[in-house]
Amino acid sequence: MDQLIERCCGLDVHRDTVAACVRVPGPNGKQRHEVRTFGTTAVELLALRDWLEAHGVTHVAMESTGVYWKPVFYVLEEAFTCLLVNAAHIKQVPGRKTDVKDCMWIAQCLEHGLLRGSFVPPAAIREIRDLTRHRKVLIQERTRAANRVHKLLEDAGIKLASVATNILGVSGRAMLEALVHGTTDAEVLADLARGKLRKKLPALRQALAGRFRPHHAFLVSQLLAHVDYLDEAIATVSEEVEGRLAPFAAQLTQLDTIPGINKRTAEVIIAELGVDMSCFPSDRHLASWAGICPGNNESAGKHKSGKTRKGNRWLRMTLIEAAAAATRTKDSALQARYRRVMRHRGHKKAVVAVAHAMLRAVYHLLAEGTTYREPGADYYDRRHTHRVTRRAIQLLERQGYRVVLEPAA
Repeated sequence: MDQLIERCCGLDVHRDTVAACVRVPGPNGKQRHEVRTFGTTAVELLALRDWLEAHGVTHVAMESTGVYWKPVFYVLEEAFTCLLVNAAHIKQVPGRKTDVKDCMWIAQCLEHGLLRGSFVPPAAIREIRDLTRHRKVLIQERTRAANRVHKLLEDAGIKLASVATNILGVSGRAMLEALVHGTTDAEVLADLARGKLRKKLPALRQALAGRFRPHHAFLVSQLLAHVDYLDEAIATVSEEVEGRLAPFAAQLTQLDTIPGINKRTAEVIIAELGVDMSCFPSDRHLASWAGICPGNNESAGKHKSGKTRKGNRWLRMTLIEAAAAATRTKDSALQARYRRVMRHRGHKKAVVAVAHAMLRAVYHLLAEGTTYREPGADYYDRRHTHRVTRRAIQLLERQGYRVVLEPAA
């Protein structure tokens, strides 16, 4: 194989150690290698960087091992061209299963240009990504706390969730506070309803007649306090995210024009992708990286399971939620796409198809600096006029009709 990189290094990263193999030209003109093991503390990583600089290394490759690659990558990215490589791209060959042999194999693959680096966003985007992911964890924890409140009410025979859409809304929260403070009279509790919920007073009186005991009151008070803390934490993190995304206000506005994408969804998309789409050759490459496109599994002319591959789960989760919202946007191309796919693939695959279309739209909006232009609900029919006509004729013929087409006046 041709040698493409003269001075390179392969790293095998673990929690406490990093095995490094440097490949540089030897005195006889052939490549020689040198292997050393370093720790993963800040001092040891700086020593690793100095050792690589002393050998004149230009390129460094490492596997994406959990979160252990991050401190190593961040220390070295300013001094070298760093490649974060998917472990699937460096399949182990027989006999190469020690830390030293792993780093030697990575160095050899890098030397001959056989490795492909993964996408690692700039430092500013990585910081925002950490914040948005932390906010998502807090939101998930709040949902779990709300579910535990619902479970306790069911245990006490309080059927508030059967009448009120949100048990932690203004009316539901007032009733829960009254229950915690010892009020168990269903008439009094139902009278705390506000707004549209007052139309359901008879149902509320029946739902609030249960066996709410002192230990239920204690547990509910603890959970409500936990929900209040999480609400405050989510608001604080959101303010920090908003401040750090101020330089990207134009891109946030562009993404907000896509049906189903609101401000918070746009924040997550930019935190996961950044705004520079030159890292991805096309919108299809971006969809493949995110794991939001159909998989390829064909053999002997037969197409097997096309389930989506693993990708960025944070971005995928956000896009699926946005796609589910977009399917309810009337007279939109995204809703039309959902209905077309849902007929023969089902709800879940149709939502993934809509998320795929949204991500490709995101790519073009960020790459071209434009806003979303709604194609309309008849977009797919206009693109495939002959196909739509043929299917309509076939449907009528199956019903026993003979179809003759005449152009309209």
